[in-house]
Amino acid sequence: MALPKKILISEDIAGTGIERLKERYQVHLDPELWKKGSALEEAIETADALVVRNQTKVTASLLLKARVLQVIGRTGAGYDNIDIQAASQAGVVVCYSPEENAVSVAEHVFALLLAMARKIPGADRSVKSGGWDRKKYHGCEIMGKTLGILGLGKIGFRVALRAKSFGMRIIAHDPYLSSASLHVTESGATLVPFGQLLVESDFLTVHLPLNEETRGILNEKAFRKMKPTAFLINTSRGEILVEEDLGRALKQGLLAGAALDVREKEPPSAESSLHGFENVVLTPHTAGLTYEAQEKVIGAVAEDVDRVLSGQPALRYVNFPLPKKGKQE
Repeated sequence: MALPKKILISEDIAGTGIERLKERYQVHLDPELWKKGSALEEAIETADALVVRNQTKVTASLLLKARVLQVIGRTGAGYDNIDIQAASQAGVVVCYSPEENAVSVAEHVFALLLAMARKIPGADRSVKSGGWDRKKYHGCEIMGKTLGILGLGKIGFRVALRAKSFGMRIIAHDPYLSSASLHVTESGATLVPFGQLLVESDFLTVHLPLNEETRGILNEKAFRKMKPTAFLINTSRGEILVEEDLGRALKQGLLAGAALDVREKEPPSAESSLHGFENVVLTPHTAGLTYEAQEKVIGAVAEDVDRVLSGQPALRYVNFPLPKKGKQE
């Protein structure tokens, strides 16, 4: 009797989807494996599937060690930690969860937006330390303000829908959409050039994938175009924003504040200059980490891993739905 296929999970990933996989496969879960280079290389040699979040770097050299790997499951919408070209060349399916956590991220954007508009983190700390400085924590309404959305995809679209209910004016920049695109017509957003988005936004929220076009797109040059009363929100990828430039912009008063859920380096250095600003709100990459979203995200990836290992095509894939062992892409 053949042994069950092996699924390697290299990060802290748990849920009912994983429990279902354990019923059919040999599941090896080590939440710290992504930190252990040689151990990860050894473990992947006999793995039929690899399930990761965003910490595991699935490089070309790591994939060379994978003798029987059929599928990589990325629990999340982004997959910049995976060398897609190398995976495709190895014939390995890369599946992911493109929109299962989109609602949670969109809600987190508004949590951050309102926290900045009403200065909630600073007011909370002040009251808890015995203060009652009502004037210092005078906030602003968001009704009638302009929300700029950089990337009107699955998450940006959901942010726009929520902004409508707050009575915000919505503008967006997305070179892959036209004015007739569903995400534009249904959200009520107006498509504008990138420069105009920077100039007109009272709140700018970022929803871009990380690639060579987007890396560092929010830099000193961009910040100088924004209103000194504007707030910036980034829940996409940390490297889209140049943190050193943001720190300088905040110090010079070029922006009113920023809220970051993602960082250039995660976890960031404790000495980061951004940690000293009261008008900066920071969360530890938790925008998509609600109980509901993670059940959906992990369930979706577990379903596709199971499908591929069972000989069926993946439903949510980046490159192709079935393994192409021995073929070059």
